[in-house]
Amino acid sequence: MSIRALSKNTGISVKKLKPIVNLVRGMNVNEALVQLQFMQSPAAEKVAKTVKSAVSNAENELMARSEDLIVSEIFANEGPRLKRYRAEARGRAGRIQKRSSHITVVVAEESV
Repeated sequence: MSIRALSKNTGISVKKLKPIVNLVRGMNVNEALVQLQFMQSPAAEKVAKTVKSAVSNAENELMARSEDLIVSEIFANEGPRLKRYRAEARGRAGRIQKRSSHITVVVAEESV
């Protein structure tokens, strides 16, 4: 059985999260957390926090040990955008989009 955790409106764009998410997919949970701990990207902290939340959910609901869990699915979807404007040349307004994302982590028990 699989358990999931969501982190919404992270304030980090999907483009920055994709390489981190792809690196962690399919790993053992403990290995994934160690890998994320030593990454220099601030986005890795958000992903690690969501993975820890999924592990905690699995421990509470399935009574599973964290050593037996793997990251079966992990993905980042686009969230809402903040739209801002800044003055540009010739009296025009330039649009600035501050992108955000939702991180979803699904952990499952490792099949022996």
